[in-house]
Amino acid sequence: MDSRPMTAGSLADVVELLAGHRLAVLTGAGVSTDSGIPDYRGPDSPPRTPMTFQQFTGDEGFRRHYWARNHVGWRHVHRTMPNAGHRALAALEQRGVVTGLITQNVDLLHEAAGSRNVIDLHGRYDRVRCLSCGTVISRAELADRLDALNPGFTAAVADIEIAPDADAVIEQTSHFVVADCAVCGGMLKPDIVYFGENVPRERVERAYAMVDDADALLVAGSSLTVQSGLRFVRHAALNGKPVVVVNRGATRGDKYAAMTLDAGTSETLTDLAETLPTPRQSR
Repeated sequence: MDSRPMTAGSLADVVELLAGHRLAVLTGAGVSTDSGIPDYRGPDSPPRTPMTFQQFTGDEGFRRHYWARNHVGWRHVHRTMPNAGHRALAALEQRGVVTGLITQNVDLLHEAAGSRNVIDLHGRYDRVRCLSCGTVISRAELADRLDALNPGFTAAVADIEIAPDADAVIEQTSHFVVADCAVCGGMLKPDIVYFGENVPRERVERAYAMVDDADALLVAGSSLTVQSGLRFVRHAALNGKPVVVVNRGATRGDKYAAMTLDAGTSETLTDLAETLPTPRQSR
């Protein structure tokens, strides 16, 4: 099964299609834009070329530039708050409409809003891992070390643009000092899946199981450009589960959807939380 007939629907059509179903939800960067975190691939987003895993591990200059940018950007993400879309999904989970949530975002805003059954598919911005010994530390702990190694750096940086992966764009990074693992001296990397890096298999299997346990899949705020999210849409469609895509602009998964809605996620998810009935039976 490669695709199925797709309908561009209204909110009422979406409610009619999903009513009574237990939903797995897949979210992307579009869910967090109303919290002040830009989207890489939205209709109005500027072109970006994210750093790859190979660049990060293979080039000291790239790595230094990344950590300098991240050292500024992660603080912005740490201060962001959940928006109405995040809160609506948490409310739907509390009522048993949403059974679980797979997010491609690393900002932890779903958890902050109260969602409990969340798979952070691409990792989370608040942790750092050593690629040599596997030691995991908090991003806050690393921030203290980077502040000590680079006194006054964040205060001196004025050219900042926040990006979806807790990153920021700054021009002068050549003198930034990178911290190594305090345990083994190895290379530290944010606990985030980079382009060119695979999502851990165990995490993928848990996400497939979440889709299998639900009656339908709701996609919110994702262009589904990368395979890591698109595979769950294909999987749901292949197994006869209706897929609804809510996103501003077309997505790579539209051909697998039973219905699409070209709309913002905050208002749409809020409306769904107010109108979708609680399923009569839970498994």
